[in-house]
Amino acid sequence: MLAKAETDSVTTSVDRWLAQFERALAERDDVLLATLFHADSHWRDVLALTWDIKTVTGLDAIVKALRAHVGRARPAGFRTAPQRTAPRQVTRAGTRAIEAIFQFETADGRGSGVLRLTPDANHGTAPKAWTLLTSLDELSGAAEQAGRSRSADKSYSRDFRGPNWLDLRTAAAAYVDRDPAVLVVGGGQAGLSIAARLTQLQVDTLIVDREARIGDNWRNRYHALVLHNQTLANHLPYMRFPPTWPSYIPKDKLAAWFEAYVESMELNYWTGTEFENGRYDEQAERWSVTLRHADGTQREMRPRHIVMATGVSGIPNLPDIPTLRNFRGTILHSSQYADSEAWRGKKALVIGSGTSGHDIAQDLYSSGAKVTLVQRSSTMIVNVEPSAQLPYALYSEGPPLEDCDLIMTSIPLALARKSHIPSPNRRGIWTGHCSMPWSAWGSSSISATTEPAGSSSTSPAAAAITSMSAAPI
Repeated sequence: MLAKAETDSVTTSVDRWLAQFERALAERDDVLLATLFHADSHWRDVLALTWDIKTVTGLDAIVKALRAHVGRARPAGFRTAPQRTAPRQVTRAGTRAIEAIFQFETADGRGSGVLRLTPDANHGTAPKAWTLLTSLDELSGAAEQAGRSRSADKSYSRDFRGPNWLDLRTAAAAYVDRDPAVLVVGGGQAGLSIAARLTQLQVDTLIVDREARIGDNWRNRYHALVLHNQTLANHLPYMRFPPTWPSYIPKDKLAAWFEAYVESMELNYWTGTEFENGRYDEQAERWSVTLRHADGTQREMRPRHIVMATGVSGIPNLPDIPTLRNFRGTILHSSQYADSEAWRGKKALVIGSGTSGHDIAQDLYSSGAKVTLVQRSSTMIVNVEPSAQLPYALYSEGPPLEDCDLIMTSIPLALARKSHIPSPNRRGIWTGHCSMPWSAWGSSSISATTEPAGSSSTSPAAAAITSMSAAPI
Protein backbone atom coordinates (compact mmCIF):
# COMPACT_ATOMS: atom_id res chain seq x y z
CA MET A 1 0.00 0.00 0.00
CA LEU A 2 2.85 2.35 0.88
CA ALA A 3 4.60 1.57 -2.41
CA LYS A 4 1.42 2.33 -4.37
CA ALA A 5 0.98 5.64 -2.57
CA GLU A 6 4.55 6.58 -3.41
CA THR A 7 4.02 5.62 -7.06
CA ASP A 8 0.82 7.68 -7.23
CA SER A 9 2.65 10.68 -5.74
CA VAL A 10 5.47 10.35 -8.27
CA THR A 11 3.02 10.07 -11.17
CA THR A 12 1.08 13.10 -9.92
CA SER A 13 4.27 15.18 -9.85
CA VAL A 14 5.12 14.14 -13.40
CA ASP A 15 1.59 14.80 -14.73
CA ARG A 16 1.55 18.24 -13.10
CA TRP A 17 4.91 19.16 -14.60
CA LEU A 18 3.93 17.96 -18.10
CA ALA A 19 0.68 19.93 -17.96
CA GLN A 20 2.51 23.13 -16.98
CA PHE A 21 5.15 22.49 -19.63
CA GLU A 22 2.53 22.12 -22.36
CA ARG A 23 0.74 25.24 -21.18
CA ALA A 24 3.97 27.26 -21.18
CA LEU A 25 4.77 26.13 -24.73
CA ALA A 26 1.25 26.76 -26.04
CA GLU A 27 1.00 30.22 -24.51
CA ARG A 28 4.63 31.16 -25.27
CA ASP A 29 5.00 31.89 -21.56
CA ASP A 30 8.74 32.17 -20.97
CA VAL A 31 8.23 33.12 -17.32
CA LEU A 32 6.29 29.94 -16.56
CA LEU A 33 8.72 27.90 -18.64
CA ALA A 34 11.66 29.22 -16.64
CA THR A 35 10.07 28.05 -13.38
CA LEU A 36 10.02 24.44 -14.62
CA PHE A 37 13.78 23.90 -15.08
CA HIS A 38 16.78 23.98 -12.78
CA ALA A 39 19.52 26.47 -13.56
CA ASP A 40 21.89 23.63 -14.53
CA SER A 41 19.34 21.52 -16.42
CA HIS A 42 19.72 19.78 -19.80
CA TRP A 43 17.34 19.42 -22.76
CA ARG A 44 18.27 16.77 -25.32
CA ASP A 45 16.28 16.73 -28.56
CA VAL A 46 16.35 13.98 -31.16
CA LEU A 47 14.59 15.44 -34.22
CA ALA A 48 11.32 16.13 -32.40
CA LEU A 49 11.39 19.93 -32.07
CA THR A 50 14.69 21.10 -33.55
CA TRP A 51 14.82 18.61 -36.45
CA ASP A 52 18.35 17.95 -35.22
CA ILE A 53 20.17 15.88 -32.61
CA LYS A 54 21.44 18.27 -29.98
CA THR A 55 21.71 18.96 -26.26
CA VAL A 56 21.03 22.39 -24.77
CA THR A 57 22.38 23.08 -21.28
CA GLY A 58 21.39 25.81 -18.85
CA LEU A 59 18.03 27.41 -18.02
CA ASP A 60 18.34 30.50 -20.22
CA ALA A 61 19.61 28.53 -23.21
CA ILE A 62 16.80 25.98 -22.90
CA VAL A 63 14.08 28.64 -22.73
CA LYS A 64 15.57 30.43 -25.75
CA ALA A 65 15.86 27.18 -27.77
CA LEU A 66 12.31 26.07 -26.97
CA ARG A 67 10.96 29.49 -27.94
CA ALA A 68 12.81 29.27 -31.27
CA HIS A 69 11.36 25.89 -32.28
CA VAL A 70 7.96 25.53 -30.66
CA GLY A 71 6.18 27.63 -33.30
CA ARG A 72 7.13 25.30 -36.14
CA ALA A 73 6.97 22.00 -34.27
CA ARG A 74 3.71 22.77 -32.38
CA PRO A 75 4.24 20.11 -29.65
CA ALA A 76 1.15 19.08 -27.68
CA GLY A 77 -0.51 16.20 -25.87
CA PHE A 78 2.23 15.69 -23.27
CA ARG A 79 1.25 12.80 -20.96
CA THR A 80 2.81 9.83 -19.24
CA ALA A 81 2.98 6.81 -21.55
CA PRO A 82 0.62 4.15 -20.12
CA GLN A 83 2.27 1.23 -21.93
CA ARG A 84 5.80 2.16 -20.89
CA THR A 85 7.72 1.82 -17.62
CA ALA A 86 5.82 3.74 -14.92
CA PRO A 87 7.32 6.87 -13.34
CA ARG A 88 9.69 5.89 -10.55
CA GLN A 89 12.40 7.08 -8.20
CA VAL A 90 15.92 6.38 -9.50
CA THR A 91 19.51 7.38 -8.83
CA ARG A 92 21.36 8.81 -11.81
CA ALA A 93 24.94 10.14 -11.66
CA GLY A 94 24.68 10.07 -7.88
CA THR A 95 21.48 12.17 -7.86
CA ARG A 96 18.09 10.96 -6.65
CA ALA A 97 15.41 11.83 -9.20
CA ILE A 98 11.94 11.00 -10.48
CA GLU A 99 12.28 9.41 -13.92
CA ALA A 100 9.29 9.19 -16.26
CA ILE A 101 8.66 8.21 -19.87
CA PHE A 102 6.06 10.35 -21.63
CA GLN A 103 4.52 10.74 -25.07
CA PHE A 104 3.47 13.70 -27.19
CA GLU A 105 2.68 14.81 -30.74
CA THR A 106 4.16 17.45 -33.03
CA ALA A 107 3.31 18.86 -36.46
CA ASP A 108 5.65 16.22 -37.91
CA GLY A 109 4.62 13.10 -36.04
CA ARG A 110 4.51 11.17 -32.80
CA GLY A 111 7.19 11.39 -30.15
CA SER A 112 8.28 10.10 -26.76
CA GLY A 113 10.63 11.37 -24.12
CA VAL A 114 12.19 10.99 -20.70
CA LEU A 115 11.78 13.50 -17.87
CA ARG A 116 13.85 13.61 -14.69
CA LEU A 117 12.65 15.76 -11.83
CA THR A 118 14.57 16.75 -8.71
CA PRO A 119 13.45 18.95 -5.80
CA ASP A 120 14.03 22.69 -5.91
CA ALA A 121 15.77 23.58 -2.65
CA ASN A 122 15.08 27.29 -3.11
CA HIS A 123 11.38 27.18 -3.94
CA GLY A 124 9.63 24.66 -1.73
CA THR A 125 9.13 21.03 -2.63
CA ALA A 126 7.82 21.40 -6.21
CA PRO A 127 10.25 19.46 -8.39
CA LYS A 128 11.91 20.94 -11.44
CA ALA A 129 13.34 19.34 -14.56
CA TRP A 130 16.93 18.21 -14.28
CA THR A 131 17.01 16.50 -17.69
CA LEU A 132 14.48 16.37 -20.51
CA LEU A 133 14.53 14.28 -23.68
CA THR A 134 12.17 14.83 -26.61
CA SER A 135 12.51 12.27 -29.39
CA LEU A 136 10.59 11.83 -32.65
CA ASP A 137 9.47 8.22 -32.99
CA GLU A 138 7.34 8.27 -36.12
CA LEU A 139 6.51 10.66 -38.95
CA SER A 140 2.84 11.30 -39.65
CA GLY A 141 1.63 8.94 -42.37
CA ALA A 142 4.79 6.84 -42.28
CA ALA A 143 4.19 4.10 -39.73
CA GLU A 144 6.39 1.02 -39.73
CA GLN A 145 4.79 -2.04 -41.28
CA ALA A 146 5.04 -4.18 -38.17
CA GLY A 147 2.56 -5.91 -35.88
CA ARG A 148 -0.99 -4.92 -36.72
CA SER A 149 0.35 -2.54 -39.36
CA ARG A 150 2.14 -5.28 -41.27
CA SER A 151 1.54 -5.40 -45.02
CA ALA A 152 -1.28 -7.50 -46.44
CA ASP A 153 -0.57 -10.63 -48.46
CA LYS A 154 0.86 -9.93 -51.89
CA SER A 155 -0.62 -11.21 -55.09
CA TYR A 156 2.02 -13.92 -55.46
CA SER A 157 0.51 -15.74 -52.48
CA ARG A 158 -2.52 -16.48 -54.66
CA ASP A 159 -1.20 -16.17 -58.24
CA PHE A 160 0.32 -19.55 -59.01
CA ARG A 161 1.58 -18.42 -62.43
CA GLY A 162 3.22 -15.23 -61.18
CA PRO A 163 6.67 -14.74 -59.65
CA ASN A 164 7.01 -16.22 -56.17
CA TRP A 165 8.64 -14.66 -53.14
CA LEU A 166 12.17 -15.73 -54.13
CA ASP A 167 11.76 -14.33 -57.64
CA LEU A 168 10.70 -10.97 -56.28
CA ARG A 169 13.47 -10.87 -53.67
CA THR A 170 16.13 -11.69 -56.28
CA ALA A 171 14.87 -8.99 -58.59
CA ALA A 172 14.62 -6.41 -55.79
CA ALA A 173 18.23 -6.99 -54.68
CA ALA A 174 19.65 -6.88 -58.21
CA TYR A 175 18.79 -3.22 -58.95
CA VAL A 176 18.88 -3.87 -62.67
CA ASP A 177 16.53 -1.08 -63.70
CA ARG A 178 16.53 1.26 -60.69
CA ASP A 179 18.69 2.88 -58.02
CA PRO A 180 18.00 2.76 -54.28
CA ALA A 181 16.61 5.78 -52.47
CA VAL A 182 19.17 5.17 -49.68
CA LEU A 183 22.64 3.67 -49.99
CA VAL A 184 24.07 2.33 -46.74
CA VAL A 185 27.85 1.90 -46.75
CA GLY A 186 28.83 -0.78 -44.23
CA GLY A 187 27.00 -3.94 -43.19
CA GLY A 188 27.70 -4.07 -39.44
CA GLN A 189 25.23 -3.53 -36.61
CA ALA A 190 24.50 0.11 -37.51
CA GLY A 191 24.11 -0.58 -41.22
CA LEU A 192 21.80 -3.53 -40.69
CA SER A 193 19.71 -1.67 -38.10
CA ILE A 194 19.04 1.41 -40.19
CA ALA A 195 18.40 -0.66 -43.33
CA ALA A 196 15.86 -2.78 -41.45
CA ARG A 197 14.06 0.32 -40.16
CA LEU A 198 14.00 2.00 -43.56
CA THR A 199 12.81 -1.17 -45.30
CA GLN A 200 9.84 -1.38 -42.93
CA LEU A 201 9.04 2.22 -43.87
CA GLN A 202 8.98 1.16 -47.55
CA VAL A 203 12.13 3.15 -48.31
CA ASP A 204 14.16 1.36 -51.00
CA THR A 205 17.52 0.71 -49.30
CA LEU A 206 20.70 -1.05 -50.42
CA ILE A 207 23.61 -2.04 -48.15
CA VAL A 208 27.09 -2.36 -49.70
CA ASP A 209 30.06 -3.86 -47.90
CA ARG A 210 33.54 -4.65 -49.18
CA GLU A 211 33.76 -7.97 -47.30
CA ALA A 212 33.10 -11.15 -49.28
CA ARG A 213 30.38 -12.49 -46.98
CA ILE A 214 27.75 -11.00 -44.69
CA GLY A 215 29.19 -10.99 -41.16
CA ASP A 216 32.83 -11.05 -42.24
CA ASN A 217 33.42 -7.79 -40.37
CA TRP A 218 33.20 -9.99 -37.25
CA ARG A 219 34.04 -13.40 -38.68
CA ASN A 220 37.51 -12.32 -39.85
CA ARG A 221 38.65 -10.90 -36.53
CA TYR A 222 41.04 -12.63 -34.16
CA HIS A 223 40.25 -16.22 -33.27
CA ALA A 224 39.47 -15.78 -29.56
CA LEU A 225 37.15 -12.77 -29.88
CA VAL A 226 33.82 -12.59 -28.06
CA LEU A 227 31.79 -9.43 -27.38
CA HIS A 228 32.77 -7.56 -24.24
CA ASN A 229 29.24 -6.40 -23.43
CA GLN A 230 26.39 -8.77 -22.81
CA THR A 231 23.81 -10.10 -25.25
CA LEU A 232 20.98 -8.09 -23.71
CA ALA A 233 22.63 -4.82 -24.82
CA ASN A 234 23.26 -5.86 -28.45
CA HIS A 235 19.87 -6.72 -29.97
CA LEU A 236 19.01 -5.68 -33.52
CA PRO A 237 15.59 -4.21 -34.45
CA TYR A 238 12.64 -6.61 -34.82
CA MET A 239 14.68 -9.80 -34.18
CA ARG A 240 16.13 -10.21 -30.70
CA PHE A 241 18.79 -12.77 -29.93
CA PRO A 242 17.31 -16.02 -28.55
CA PRO A 243 17.12 -16.12 -24.74
CA THR A 244 19.16 -19.33 -24.82
CA TRP A 245 22.23 -17.54 -26.17
CA PRO A 246 25.36 -17.08 -24.02
CA SER A 247 25.86 -13.82 -22.16
CA TYR A 248 28.83 -12.94 -24.37
CA ILE A 249 28.41 -13.68 -28.07
CA PRO A 250 31.34 -15.33 -29.93
CA LYS A 251 32.31 -13.51 -33.11
CA ASP A 252 31.39 -16.36 -35.48
CA LYS A 253 27.99 -16.80 -33.85
CA LEU A 254 27.27 -13.10 -34.32
CA ALA A 255 28.45 -13.24 -37.94
CA ALA A 256 26.07 -16.12 -38.67
CA TRP A 257 23.23 -14.16 -37.05
CA PHE A 258 23.93 -11.24 -39.38
CA GLU A 259 23.47 -13.53 -42.36
CA ALA A 260 20.20 -14.89 -40.99
CA TYR A 261 19.05 -11.36 -40.14
CA VAL A 262 19.59 -10.06 -43.68
CA GLU A 263 17.64 -13.00 -45.11
CA SER A 264 14.79 -12.82 -42.59
CA MET A 265 14.39 -9.04 -42.77
CA GLU A 266 14.59 -9.10 -46.59
CA LEU A 267 17.42 -6.59 -46.74
CA ASN A 268 19.11 -5.79 -50.04
CA TYR A 269 22.82 -6.39 -49.49
CA TRP A 270 25.74 -6.42 -51.94
CA THR A 271 28.87 -8.13 -50.63
CA GLY A 272 32.31 -7.61 -52.16
CA THR A 273 31.33 -4.07 -53.11
CA GLU A 274 33.39 -1.00 -52.25
CA PHE A 275 32.21 2.59 -52.19
CA GLU A 276 34.79 4.47 -54.27
CA ASN A 277 33.51 8.02 -54.44
CA GLY A 278 30.45 10.22 -54.40
CA ARG A 279 29.39 13.70 -55.47
CA TYR A 280 26.19 15.51 -54.54
CA ASP A 281 24.13 17.19 -57.26
CA GLU A 282 22.48 20.20 -55.62
CA GLN A 283 20.08 20.77 -58.50
CA ALA A 284 18.88 17.16 -58.80
CA GLU A 285 19.12 16.61 -55.02
CA ARG A 286 20.80 13.26 -55.58
CA TRP A 287 24.21 11.70 -55.14
CA SER A 288 26.31 10.34 -57.98
CA VAL A 289 28.35 7.44 -56.58
CA THR A 290 30.71 4.84 -57.97
CA LEU A 291 30.70 1.31 -56.58
CA ARG A 292 33.39 -1.26 -57.41
CA HIS A 293 32.63 -4.98 -57.25
CA ALA A 294 35.16 -7.65 -56.32
CA ASP A 295 35.61 -8.62 -59.99
CA GLY A 296 36.65 -5.06 -60.83
CA THR A 297 33.43 -4.01 -62.55
CA GLN A 298 31.83 -0.73 -61.59
CA ARG A 299 28.27 0.44 -61.04
CA GLU A 300 27.15 4.05 -61.09
CA MET A 301 24.19 4.87 -58.84
CA ARG A 302 22.20 8.00 -58.00
CA PRO A 303 20.66 7.53 -54.54
CA ARG A 304 18.95 10.40 -52.75
CA HIS A 305 20.71 9.66 -49.46
CA ILE A 306 23.93 8.00 -48.29
CA VAL A 307 24.42 6.56 -44.81
CA MET A 308 28.04 5.96 -43.81
CA ALA A 309 27.89 3.04 -41.35
CA THR A 310 31.57 2.12 -41.42
CA GLY A 311 32.05 2.14 -37.65
CA VAL A 312 34.17 4.21 -35.28
CA SER A 313 37.31 2.09 -35.73
CA GLY A 314 36.92 0.48 -39.13
CA ILE A 315 40.02 2.15 -40.56
CA PRO A 316 43.26 0.82 -38.99
CA ASN A 317 45.54 3.44 -37.46
CA LEU A 318 49.19 2.53 -37.18
CA PRO A 319 50.91 5.11 -34.94
CA ASP A 320 53.76 7.01 -36.57
CA ILE A 321 56.59 5.98 -34.26
CA PRO A 322 59.89 7.25 -35.75
CA THR A 323 61.97 4.21 -34.77
CA LEU A 324 59.34 1.65 -35.72
CA ARG A 325 60.50 1.51 -39.32
CA ASN A 326 63.93 0.38 -38.11
CA PHE A 327 62.50 -2.69 -36.40
CA ARG A 328 63.31 -5.88 -38.32
CA GLY A 329 60.72 -8.09 -36.74
CA THR A 330 57.06 -8.55 -37.62
CA ILE A 331 54.82 -5.49 -37.33
CA LEU A 332 51.07 -6.03 -37.25
CA HIS A 333 48.03 -3.90 -36.63
CA SER A 334 45.41 -5.54 -34.41
CA SER A 335 43.07 -5.83 -37.42
CA GLN A 336 45.64 -8.19 -39.00
CA TYR A 337 46.05 -10.39 -35.94
CA ALA A 338 44.44 -13.84 -36.21
CA ASP A 339 45.75 -16.38 -33.71
CA SER A 340 48.49 -16.83 -31.12
CA GLU A 341 49.88 -20.23 -32.11
CA ALA A 342 52.43 -18.74 -34.51
CA TRP A 343 53.81 -16.64 -31.66
CA ARG A 344 54.59 -19.45 -29.23
CA GLY A 345 57.89 -18.80 -27.46
CA LYS A 346 58.38 -15.39 -29.09
CA LYS A 347 58.52 -11.95 -27.52
CA ALA A 348 55.74 -9.52 -28.36
CA LEU A 349 55.25 -5.85 -27.62
CA VAL A 350 51.59 -4.81 -27.68
CA ILE A 351 51.20 -1.04 -28.12
CA GLY A 352 47.84 0.22 -26.84
CA SER A 353 45.78 -1.10 -23.92
CA GLY A 354 42.22 -1.03 -25.21
CA THR A 355 40.05 -4.13 -25.25
CA SER A 356 41.72 -5.47 -28.42
CA GLY A 357 45.14 -4.89 -26.89
CA HIS A 358 44.20 -6.75 -23.72
CA ASP A 359 42.50 -9.59 -25.59
CA ILE A 360 45.45 -10.13 -27.90
CA ALA A 361 47.97 -9.84 -25.06
CA GLN A 362 46.08 -12.52 -23.12
CA ASP A 363 45.82 -14.70 -26.22
CA LEU A 364 49.55 -14.43 -26.85
CA TYR A 365 50.35 -15.16 -23.20
CA SER A 366 48.11 -18.23 -23.18
CA SER A 367 50.12 -19.69 -26.08
CA GLY A 368 53.45 -19.16 -24.36
CA ALA A 369 54.52 -15.86 -25.85
CA LYS A 370 56.38 -13.35 -23.68
CA VAL A 371 54.22 -10.24 -23.74
CA THR A 372 54.73 -6.62 -22.74
CA LEU A 373 51.75 -4.26 -22.91
CA VAL A 374 52.58 -0.57 -23.48
CA GLN A 375 50.30 2.47 -23.18
CA ARG A 376 51.48 6.07 -23.37
CA SER A 377 48.80 7.64 -21.18
CA SER A 378 47.06 6.46 -18.02
CA THR A 379 44.46 3.71 -18.36
CA MET A 380 41.68 2.45 -16.12
CA ILE A 381 41.65 -1.34 -16.07
CA VAL A 382 38.46 -3.13 -15.01
CA ASN A 383 37.25 -6.71 -15.08
CA VAL A 384 34.61 -7.71 -17.62
CA GLU A 385 32.40 -8.66 -14.67
CA PRO A 386 31.05 -6.85 -12.91
CA SER A 387 32.72 -3.52 -13.56
CA ALA A 388 32.63 -3.38 -17.36
CA GLN A 389 28.94 -4.34 -17.38
CA LEU A 390 27.78 -1.56 -15.04
CA PRO A 391 27.11 0.91 -17.88
CA TYR A 392 24.58 -1.62 -19.24
CA ALA A 393 23.03 -2.56 -15.89
CA LEU A 394 19.74 -0.91 -16.86
CA TYR A 395 19.11 -3.66 -19.43
CA SER A 396 19.03 -6.31 -16.71
CA GLU A 397 16.91 -4.30 -14.24
CA GLY A 398 13.54 -5.10 -15.77
CA PRO A 399 12.39 -2.27 -18.08
CA PRO A 400 11.51 -3.40 -21.62
CA LEU A 401 14.25 -3.14 -24.23
CA GLU A 402 12.63 -0.15 -25.96
CA ASP A 403 12.42 1.73 -22.65
CA CYS A 404 16.07 0.99 -21.87
CA ASP A 405 17.11 2.31 -25.27
CA LEU A 406 15.08 5.49 -24.75
CA ILE A 407 16.53 6.04 -21.28
CA MET A 408 20.05 5.57 -22.60
CA THR A 409 19.35 8.02 -25.43
CA SER A 410 18.16 10.59 -22.89
CA ILE A 411 21.57 10.87 -21.27
CA PRO A 412 23.27 14.26 -21.68
CA LEU A 413 26.91 13.52 -22.39
CA ALA A 414 28.04 15.92 -19.67
CA LEU A 415 26.30 13.76 -17.07
CA ALA A 416 27.53 10.54 -18.67
CA ARG A 417 31.06 11.86 -18.35
CA LYS A 418 30.48 12.87 -14.75
CA SER A 419 29.34 9.36 -13.89
CA HIS A 420 32.62 7.89 -15.16
CA ILE A 421 35.18 10.33 -13.79
CA PRO A 422 37.27 8.42 -11.23
CA SER A 423 37.68 9.90 -7.78
CA PRO A 424 39.65 8.76 -4.71
CA ASN A 425 37.78 7.06 -1.89
CA ARG A 426 38.76 7.41 1.75
CA ARG A 427 41.42 4.73 1.34
CA GLY A 428 43.07 6.70 -1.45
CA ILE A 429 41.97 4.21 -4.11
CA TRP A 430 40.70 5.77 -7.33
CA THR A 431 37.27 4.53 -8.31
CA GLY A 432 34.71 5.44 -10.98
CA HIS A 433 31.10 6.51 -10.46
CA CYS A 434 29.75 3.48 -12.31
CA SER A 435 26.89 2.70 -9.97
CA MET A 436 24.29 3.81 -12.50
CA PRO A 437 23.43 2.48 -15.96
CA TRP A 438 24.77 5.29 -18.10
CA SER A 439 27.33 4.46 -20.72
CA ALA A 440 30.51 6.42 -21.42
CA TRP A 441 29.87 5.53 -25.08
CA GLY A 442 33.26 4.43 -26.24
CA SER A 443 35.70 5.84 -23.74
CA SER A 444 39.10 4.81 -25.06
CA SER A 445 40.67 5.07 -21.60
CA ILE A 446 38.75 2.11 -20.16
CA SER A 447 39.82 -1.44 -20.90
CA ALA A 448 38.07 -4.65 -19.94
CA THR A 449 39.87 -7.88 -19.20
CA THR A 450 38.61 -11.24 -18.02
CA GLU A 451 41.64 -12.02 -15.87
CA PRO A 452 45.19 -10.74 -15.36
CA ALA A 453 47.09 -11.27 -18.60
CA GLY A 454 50.29 -12.03 -16.77
CA SER A 455 53.43 -9.96 -17.09
CA SER A 456 56.62 -11.22 -18.63
CA SER A 457 59.91 -9.41 -18.69
CA THR A 458 60.65 -8.50 -22.28
CA SER A 459 63.65 -6.66 -23.65
CA PRO A 460 63.07 -3.53 -25.78
CA ALA A 461 64.28 -5.46 -28.83
CA ALA A 462 61.25 -7.72 -28.89
CA ALA A 463 60.97 -10.26 -31.66
CA ALA A 464 57.63 -8.82 -32.74
CA ILE A 465 55.69 -5.61 -32.27
CA THR A 466 51.94 -5.69 -32.52
CA SER A 467 50.17 -2.34 -32.73
CA MET A 468 46.64 -2.59 -31.37
CA SER A 469 45.34 0.94 -31.50
CA ALA A 470 42.34 1.54 -33.76
CA ALA A 471 42.53 5.21 -32.80
CA PRO A 472 45.50 7.37 -31.82
CA ILE A 473 47.01 6.27 -28.53
